[in-house]
Amino acid sequence: MENDKQLLSSRIDFQLAFILFLLFCTSCIAIYSAQTSSGQYSANFVFKQIVFYSLGTLIVAAIMYFDSEQLQRLTWYFYGFGLLLLSLLIFAPEPIAPEINGAKSWFKFPLIGNLQPSEFMKTFIILALSSLIAKHNTIYQEKTLGSDMLLLIKMCVTCFVPILLIMKQPDLGTSLVILAIMTGMIFVSGISWKIITAIFTVIGTAAGVIFYFILQAPQVLTKYLGVKQYQFGRIYAWLSPEDHKSDEGYHLVNSLKAIGSGQVFGKGFGKTDVYIPENHTDFIFSVIGEQFGFLGTSIVLSVFFLLVYHLVKVAMETNEPFNSYICTGIISMIVFHVFQNAGMTIGLLPITGIPLPFVSYGGSSLIGMMLAMGLVFGIRYHHRVYMFSND
Repeated sequence: MENDKQLLSSRIDFQLAFILFLLFCTSCIAIYSAQTSSGQYSANFVFKQIVFYSLGTLIVAAIMYFDSEQLQRLTWYFYGFGLLLLSLLIFAPEPIAPEINGAKSWFKFPLIGNLQPSEFMKTFIILALSSLIAKHNTIYQEKTLGSDMLLLIKMCVTCFVPILLIMKQPDLGTSLVILAIMTGMIFVSGISWKIITAIFTVIGTAAGVIFYFILQAPQVLTKYLGVKQYQFGRIYAWLSPEDHKSDEGYHLVNSLKAIGSGQVFGKGFGKTDVYIPENHTDFIFSVIGEQFGFLGTSIVLSVFFLLVYHLVKVAMETNEPFNSYICTGIISMIVFHVFQNAGMTIGLLPITGIPLPFVSYGGSSLIGMMLAMGLVFGIRYHHRVYMFSND
């Protein structure tokens, strides 16, 4: 019995658990600090965040018992369930799916609160792409340009169907996350670099041309692509925040003031002079920067670096390609989330409403991330070391 307990404990990834515990502590401190300093809401967001973390822990405990074979059998059921939720969201009546801040992205449930299906869809897409790549590479062991193009088409279709449903809400931020996931997994899928280079050259050129027209001739995009003039607002506010500080640039200007005023060591816990609406969600990084300074933000980013480093180790140590692809997708998702969220608060990137993973307040986002962590815990839990392996 004692040997069984020792064997069980050796299969649990305590290093990952400790990193998540550090992020949990960071989240509670930052949210409490944001709430008490701004006085925007009377609700106890820290308590709710603890509840969300508790639910996430239960999900991790449930998901980790599924091995890779079971996950591959269930993958497309998860994917189909995610598409069903996204489709229902479009046609659901207002009391069930209310429009919040111009987006119809949440189901509203009594007692439970709001549920955002797209947050779970990100993990379902990681599973779907991992299964798709693993099976394709098993069938087409001899690589050709034709087989690589076929794999790329299958990956694009798998991602673009949910992206179309998510953009219908509309939710640009989550769509960008899915594109980041797909991009990261394309690089490890075995697709020829000739194809990858050609495609990203075309995409980069197209993005450059569109950006040029946004700045120099927006009426062309309005006339031929049907883009509305007001939809360029965030781009203009990002490039010239002071000129738009009364509307689209309000959050960015105040975020820059908050982080800049924090200097090296910050103003101290709970001390805030700059007002940022809903700073406990997407702009939690600004709160950390103002109250804990450059030192505090560096520590938070270092914890994320440890998380990504650990996920890379798991991806390299696993014996199954399917598991490595899962880790790659999760790494791509987390890196993009952190880079985009921190970048938008300091003006490096446009504001897209993407939360800081594991730290920003939000039930759907946190539970979606914990669902992804459950897959990593499961990879470690079911990891096998073979007697004659090279490991």
